[in-house]
Amino acid sequence: MDKKELIRYWVDTALRDYNTMLHLYETGDYHWSLFIGHLVIEKLIKAIYVKNVSDNPPRIHDLSRLAEKALIHTTDEQKDVLDLLTTFNINVRYPDYKHEFYKKCTKEYAWENIERIREMKEWLLSLLRE
Repeated sequence: MDKKELIRYWVDTALRDYNTMLHLYETGDYHWSLFIGHLVIEKLIKAIYVKNVSDNPPRIHDLSRLAEKALIHTTDEQKDVLDLLTTFNINVRYPDYKHEFYKKCTKEYAWENIERIREMKEWLLSLLRE
């Protein structure tokens, strides 16, 4: 695949995952919807990595670290959101014995963070259009 095709691959799969995130939210699987939301942002950052750096994005899941490697300049607020979204990946994969994250994932909490994911998605897509 050439660079343009690789970027399209990451964007297309991110947008499919975005719809999956919304479906999971609608069915009440709030923790999984946030996990998939993390993947949406990870894939978009990897598309930007391909655009800015090289065709082979690193296999890391820490969104702040990945954004830095992709040469994305973030505000402190954006970095905080990326750090929060990274916890969704960790907390679903490695739940503690009390399942604190699962208890935290109410409908309202999930929707609040889906809105953050949506805003981050739109911003990252705008970087790809530059």
